[in-house]
This record gives sequence, C-alpha cells and structure tokens, in this order.
Amino acid sequence: MTFPARRPRLPAWTASLTWKAAAFITVMCCALTALLGILVHVSVTRQTVGETRDRALSRLDEAAKALANGDRLGPGASVDPTDLPAELHALAARGRHGTMLGRSGARPVMWAAGPASAARSGEASSVGRALAVEVDYEQSARTIDGLDNAILGSSVLAIGATLLFGAFAVTRVTRRLHTTARVARKISAGDLDARVNDPRTKDPQRHQDEVAAVAGALDSMASSLQARILTEQRFTADVAHELRTPLTGLHAAAELLPPGRPTELVRDRVAALRTLTEDLLEISRLDARSERVELDAAWLGPVAERVVRASGTDSGRAEVVVVRDVCVETDRRRLERVLGNLVGNAHRHGAPPVVLTVDGPVITVRDHGEGYPDYLVEHGPQRFRTEGGARGHGLGLTIAFGQAEVLGARLEFTNAADGGALATLTLPYDEPTPA
Repeated sequence: MTFPARRPRLPAWTASLTWKAAAFITVMCCALTALLGILVHVSVTRQTVGETRDRALSRLDEAAKALANGDRLGPGASVDPTDLPAELHALAARGRHGTMLGRSGARPVMWAAGPASAARSGEASSVGRALAVEVDYEQSARTIDGLDNAILGSSVLAIGATLLFGAFAVTRVTRRLHTTARVARKISAGDLDARVNDPRTKDPQRHQDEVAAVAGALDSMASSLQARILTEQRFTADVAHELRTPLTGLHAAAELLPPGRPTELVRDRVAALRTLTEDLLEISRLDARSERVELDAAWLGPVAERVVRASGTDSGRAEVVVVRDVCVETDRRRLERVLGNLVGNAHRHGAPPVVLTVDGPVITVRDHGEGYPDYLVEHGPQRFRTEGGARGHGLGLTIAFGQAEVLGARLEFTNAADGGALATLTLPYDEPTPA
C-alpha cells in the first residue's frame, strides 16, 4: 500500500514538452529562413546592381567617345543633368568616374558619370563639367521586390510545414511520455499491475529509442517492486497465521497460572502479542484486497458516541460534537474500526481532550498534543514506523487508512493551526433530494 506525496501542479502550457519543442522549432525555422532570405537577397541584389553598373559604364564610354568626336550623345546621356547626385557630380568634376543608384524624376536609375572632355581637338577642356548616363533600374527593382516577396511567402510556407511536421513528430513522442507518466502515477497510487508495454496487446519491439528504454525500465521496476511487495505481504500473512496457534495455547496456559503480579504481566504481554498478530492478519487481508463490504444504513452520531464509549475513557478526556447528523450507506463494523483506531491513537500519542466531530458525512478526530509527524502528514501512515519516542508499531493508523479505502472513503492526516493532530474522514454520501 503506497501513499503518494502531494506535489504542486503547474499549468499545462508551461510544462508541456510539445509547446517547448514547437517554440524551439519555430524560432530555429524563422532564424534559418531569415538567414537564407538575407543571403539570397544580398546575392541577387549584388548581381543585379553589378550588371546594371557595367551597362551604365559601357554606355558612359560610348557617350564619352561621341562627345570627343562631336557626335550626338545617345539616349540617357547628357552633360550636367539636373537630377545627377551632387556626390557623383563632384567626383566627375575631379576627373574621376563613378556610378550610383539614384532617381531621375520618379524613376529609379543607375547613374554613371565622368569628366566631360572637349568636343574637338584644339578646344579648351570643359573643366568642372560632368558627362552622365542614366540606365533605367525600375525593372530590376521590381525583380528584387518580387524575389523578396517570393522569399517571404516560401519562408512562411516552409515554417508552417516544418512546424506541423515537427509538432506531429514531437506529439508522438510526448504521447508516449504521457503514457509512461500516467503508468508511473498508477504505480505510485498502488496499482502494481500497471505497465507501459503490455505484451498481450502491444509489441515491445515496436520502438527502439530513449522513450522505449524509459518505459522498459519503468516496467522492470514495477515488476521487481511488485514481486518484492508480494513476498513481504506473503511473509507477513504466513507469520501471522503461524503465530495464531501457539498464541492460543499460550493464552490458555496463562489463564491457568495462579493469581499474582507475574501472572498479570504474562497475560498482558500475551494479549499485546495477540493484538499485534490480529493486526498483521488484518493488514495482510487489506493488502490482498480480499475484504468484502457489507453495506447498511447507519446514523453517524450514534456510531461516534458508541466508539467513544468503547474506548473506555471518561467524558473529560473525549467528547462527541454532532454538528449535522446524517444517515449513510456504509459498513458499520469497518467504520467503527476506523474511528476506534483514530480515537485510540489520539489517546495514546496525543493529549486530552479528544474531540470527535460529526458534520454531515465528514467526521474529524482531533487531540491537543504535538500533532502528527511530518512524514505521516506528507506520505500517510507507514507500518512499523514511529517517531519521537512514541510506543506502538504504526499499525493502527495503517489499518484505519486501509479500511477507509475499502469503504470508499477518504482519510486525511493534518495538524491543526493551533496545535494538535487532526484526522478527517470523508464518507461517500449523496445529499437527499428535497421533496
């Protein structure tokens, strides 16, 4: 029997591997497509600008020869055009050649400029003047814009397709991880028969990756744990059964002893040993899940009063408070067993007064001692474990917890804010529909 520890729950989207993988894939795809897009854009733009620059310089040479021969300048060639960029005009005025992207009116053009020489030999040089040629760049600009749009569109499609494929692949892996986690939670809750790979319905060789290795390790751990627990349970049951016969004889022999203090000690120890043996037998039956519930209608107020009377304590050490009494369908004997163990534990390890409160289907047992140990509050009762010098074997609360599970009830152990141990038993109950 295991008792899972409480753990905080995070929002699904913060802990989901699918979302993290999808975000990582998206970021990497965006970065990769942006890098490739920039490289393609720079390469095509450089090639287009280079071809246009070569064409402009070629036409500038032809215009310079025509100007030197006194011939008519070709289309797009002129001396000191008004739209020529000032930087290019200053460069030509210093006797150098250059090119620059600019505008001629509203059109993007490639300018090529150089010094304007004399029209015929014997004339003075045209100092400070610039011969310029413009080559239309509008079609090339449209081509680059179209290429950018194509890169953007294909990048979006590539990112979407890669994201879908990556999410599909990651989802298949995370689905198997979720299955493994679900089986692990079942094992932690006490279902030792749960397995990730069921050889009757699944092929254990279907996957050969890290997730399959984790699932196989979990199944192996569950099988080993189940075998060890079954061995311990069988040993406990066998020991308890074997002790019953000699204990019965020992008890009968103790009754034949003459009265006296030694006889009382022997009878007391024999009674304690018989109680321990019966507790071990009851735990073995709970572990084997062979208990059967006999349901009957029971009012919780009288049951609580009967348990307190059976505990053998006076009214100053224990009291019953009935806030709201209800009639529930339950096994009365098992319910009295659970409440009796809780009240007895409160008397042995707590401090008076012990208050048993009935509030509808919720019954609380509280004392005013030091409270439950931390391990018991976090993990539940554990057999043969006590702390703080307490006497006992830790079987009473273990039996109470197991019998509560048989009843379908929930038993929780906490410590009250103002001190004292607080056990809360919540029974299954359907509120009656008003007539």
